[in-house]
Amino acid sequence: MRKKNGLANPSLLKPFDSDDKQLFRVVIETPKGSRNKFAFNEDEHIFELKKVLPAGMAFPYDFGFVPSTLAEDGDPVDVLVLMDEPAFPGCVLSCRPLGVIEGEQGKKKDKERNDRIIAVEKDARSWADIKTIDDLGKQFRDELKEFFVNYHDLSGNEYRVLDVKGPDQARKLVKSKMR
Repeated sequence: MRKKNGLANPSLLKPFDSDDKQLFRVVIETPKGSRNKFAFNEDEHIFELKKVLPAGMAFPYDFGFVPSTLAEDGDPVDVLVLMDEPAFPGCVLSCRPLGVIEGEQGKKKDKERNDRIIAVEKDARSWADIKTIDDLGKQFRDELKEFFVNYHDLSGNEYRVLDVKGPDQARKLVKSKMR
């Protein structure tokens, strides 16, 4: 991992867990319950505040990215992580994928893919029996999809859910976006 000004760059970590290749690593940017949206600035090697959500809206679960990946929107592959307690910006987790919410953002001619992986931290007790995104139930999946639609709407952007797929597709997404 390269260092700049003495700070490590978590975006350069290996994407898959070294002990179990079914798991991938996630660097948390925004903890569960936060109205603050943080993002890692790869050029300066810092976490910075990107926006503040309005009162009454918060991130429903920890949100971060798979290191050493690059998605179509120019950022690393996004991951929403289900776990027992919130993590903190910069925390690195080993996660098992449940699935992926495939989506696109933007308007008409300027649309780009922005898929969101849903994963469980490998030791999360409350989520131990959940193996696929379908195990979460329709209502839960619909609420996750609606969060992403509303989140983009706050910035005047459109987000359209295209499909919801299982854990194998989430792993394929990570592998296809490795840099």
